[in-house]
Amino acid sequence: MLKLPTPEAEYITVTTEPSSFQQEMVAELGERAEAVRNREVEPDEDNMLKITSDGRKLALDQRLQNPLLPDDPDSKVNACVKNVLAEWRDSADIRGTQLVFCDLSTPKNDGKFNVYDDIKAKLIAQGIPPEEIAFIHDANTEAQKAELFAKVRRGQVRVLIGSTQKMGAGTNVQDRIVASHDLDCPWRPADLEQRAGRSLRQGNMNKSVKMFKYVTKGTFDAYNWGLVENKQKFIGQIMTSKSPARSAEDVDATALSYAEVKALATGDDRIREKMELDVQVAKLKMLKSNHTAMQYEMQNKTLKYYPQKIAETKLFIEALGKDLPIVQAHPVKDDAFSMTVMGQTFTERKEAGEAIIKACLLMPDPEKPLDLGEYRGFPMQLHCTGSKFKITMKQHLTYTAELADDPVGNVTRINNALEGMAEKIKGHENHLERLEKELVNAREESERPFPKENELAEKSARLTQLNRELEKPRTKTVEQSQDGEDEADLEGGEAPAPEPPALTVLSGDKPSIRAALRSYVPPAPVAAGAERDQRREAAL
Repeated sequence: MLKLPTPEAEYITVTTEPSSFQQEMVAELGERAEAVRNREVEPDEDNMLKITSDGRKLALDQRLQNPLLPDDPDSKVNACVKNVLAEWRDSADIRGTQLVFCDLSTPKNDGKFNVYDDIKAKLIAQGIPPEEIAFIHDANTEAQKAELFAKVRRGQVRVLIGSTQKMGAGTNVQDRIVASHDLDCPWRPADLEQRAGRSLRQGNMNKSVKMFKYVTKGTFDAYNWGLVENKQKFIGQIMTSKSPARSAEDVDATALSYAEVKALATGDDRIREKMELDVQVAKLKMLKSNHTAMQYEMQNKTLKYYPQKIAETKLFIEALGKDLPIVQAHPVKDDAFSMTVMGQTFTERKEAGEAIIKACLLMPDPEKPLDLGEYRGFPMQLHCTGSKFKITMKQHLTYTAELADDPVGNVTRINNALEGMAEKIKGHENHLERLEKELVNAREESERPFPKENELAEKSARLTQLNRELEKPRTKTVEQSQDGEDEADLEGGEAPAPEPPALTVLSGDKPSIRAALRSYVPPAPVAAGAERDQRREAAL
């Protein structure tokens, strides 16, 4: 808002193609999602949260799913290494620094593969000195963090790798940053803002900063980036007053639904349409909610607020109209002043003012008003409120003047309280006219329908249709495979085994029931491997 000097952001999106291993494993995640949805596995064995977590790891590097898999040279981790090396060389003259954000696969020193150590080893192999690379996780105390941040600001450490949580708020290392790398996608838009805030802030000597974002196509990565960015746009409208919403919740860590996982696994383009419709329908619903709230407010003002204010204004106008002739009948002139105080009439302002002050000092009971006298046809009463004194003058309305220790000033204040009645009447008449217009407008607004009702209905219907379609692939696949198996059996010349007669006895005497029991043939035992298929068919 203050437009203080900060670097400009140069946003660069780096997209990489998934390896054949990644494509196969994404398809496996879809099968796991089907098994979870059909309750073929126990929740402690597999669930959508585990599937989502595995999908995010797979999008980062295939070796996180299976350390025995090869290092894909075209992975986004290797793309990040190449960009870090290029920026490190190009900014050598100013000892430019870089931040690499990665919330997954943090170093745990347990000997297992992690992306942090992999990136550091590759950077060292390409010529970056080990002392110029650091992990935020190595600084475990505030003193160690302060020392590490100072080294980054001086350019001694030129590549700092860390997670959003540890390298977010409070990380003041912006002095020499030339590039920032988002290696994975965080859950919340607020995390993206924290990442960018480490570089795009005051104190950076560079005029621009490259903001790299890495996305692996055809994986959970692409979906997560789209989801978080759409949420960020939505929240941004609220924070910049471009939305009628009063508040919004940040998207928190969560698991993808079955439909989303399945659509990603099968490469279904409808998932992108669903993402866009989710945000659009949410915005339209908030607009409608705001419209409805405004209608309720206008209805309340139409029924209560405006009628009450109009009635009050009319009473003020009527009362002022009755008091105005009294004031006009007792005009004040320089040579004709008269005020009665405590039964004595004064023709000099100073004397009248001194008599008022004396009455304040001699007031017998401060808690009870004192009949003071009369001025310009209005009876005066003296009141004591706390440590202050005031005079009220009442005919049809009450006029108040607060007193001080200046005798002449007090008389002037009393006179000013009665002056300007004609202007006050005109002001109330103008106010009455505005209130009546606002009442008409409020009545019209309370009856005005939501202007985007048709758009909301159409997009909601389309979103409902998409959700239903995305929930159906499992049913169609099973039906098609079942039909194919039946046709294969017929082509092979083998007729399906006849089903045993079902035991259904609705009514009858004892002999007929015994006959039905004797004719009942129990079904053949089912093999253990086929039991799951029968459960699937029964569920369908």
